Amino acid sequence: MKSRQDPAAVAAPARDARAWTQILAGYRQPSTGRSLVEIAITIVPLAALWVLAWATLDIGYWLALPLAIAAAGFLVRLFAIQHDCSHGAFFRHRLTNDWFGRITGVLTFTPYDVWRHAHATHHATTGNLDRRGMGDIETLTVEEYRARSFWGRLRYRLYRHPLVMFGLGPAYLFILHHRLPVGLMRGWRPWASSMTTNLAIASLVALLIWLIGLKAFLLVHLPSLLLAASVGVWMFYVQHQFEQTSWASDRDWSLHDAALHGSSHYDLPAFLHWFTGNIGVHHVHHLNSRIPYYRLPRVLRDHPELRHVGRLTLLDSFRCVRLVLWDETQRRLISFREARLAA
Repeated sequence: MKSRQDPAAVAAPARDARAWTQILAGYRQPSTGRSLVEIAITIVPLAALWVLAWATLDIGYWLALPLAIAAAGFLVRLFAIQHDCSHGAFFRHRLTNDWFGRITGVLTFTPYDVWRHAHATHHATTGNLDRRGMGDIETLTVEEYRARSFWGRLRYRLYRHPLVMFGLGPAYLFILHHRLPVGLMRGWRPWASSMTTNLAIASLVALLIWLIGLKAFLLVHLPSLLLAASVGVWMFYVQHQFEQTSWASDRDWSLHDAALHGSSHYDLPAFLHWFTGNIGVHHVHHLNSRIPYYRLPRVLRDHPELRHVGRLTLLDSFRCVRLVLWDETQRRLISFREARLAA
């Protein structure tokens, strides 16, 4: 697949990546008042939509389901807040970030401390071919794929299939995988985080089932959770799995270059940016993860040259699903078909 981006969309800005980190440092300071407003305009509608969905079940599921789907948008937004907390970006004090992140993790079914560690590893190793494996989407090079056995290639194809990647995968990740931190971290802390989160989730679920019944809980909360999980995985996918992304071996890898050129600017319609916490401005986020999400649009307004780096439209993003292998010769992601034709 040929790139559909114009040269400006893939060219680096006049400043190098490291220089941008210094410029962006001025946007890091969170506003406690603004953060509290962001929490309120996320949690209040989320709770209201859940209550309305449960209340309208007796009228008909045709009315309750759209409300549950709408709630998923606010659940995605709540995860964006949790994400900022993991970077210490949402509040001024680390302790406040961490405890609010742990509380929101109960609603998003995410053990905060374990996820924070995996996500920090992702930031520290993104685009590094020699440090793949934690907090990222499995990506093989063309040669690695060809070297695999038949069953190894089949497993990778199944893993990369859209129904698995954006359907079964997110459901497994948030409902099952997050319950046990096997192989993610050493020591007792990850288990304490996971088990505490699991206990809190179980208590909340038991309370809700006692209040509204098992059927109502499954018909309302499960669709919200599964849809939000799929949207979250989709966003993460598009942020790094695009044609002109950047991968390099450790000897040629640069953290700042990988942040700027290995992360996309997912240029969504304004209302989708709002629901996803502006995380589509992902190259800026990777350059300086301490910037609160509500300041990311201002960065683009102040530095319009950053708008064109790694820019993907909504239509462009759908084409990214086919890009599954890193071609080290062409230095771009390609499809299975392209790899087969080049063999």
